[in-house]
Amino acid sequence: MNAYFEDDSHFKKSLACPPCFNVACVAVAISPKQEVAIRNSGDPHKTTLVFTRSEWSAFIKGVKGGEFDLR
Repeated sequence: MNAYFEDDSHFKKSLACPPCFNVACVAVAISPKQEVAIRNSGDPHKTTLVFTRSEWSAFIKGVKGGEFDLR
């Protein structure tokens, strides 16, 4: 994994995530190489998923298109 993602300061949480939900929020970071990482902000082991920019863009397109809406 990219060492850039080992620094917690690079990760940002949504403003919609209230402070009481620290263990249940998704945190996102984008490296200088345009890799996108996501993880649970409360994960003590810092389990991190890393995606290419094109993979992330495809995911965002699917979200906006309703592809992942609960039925």
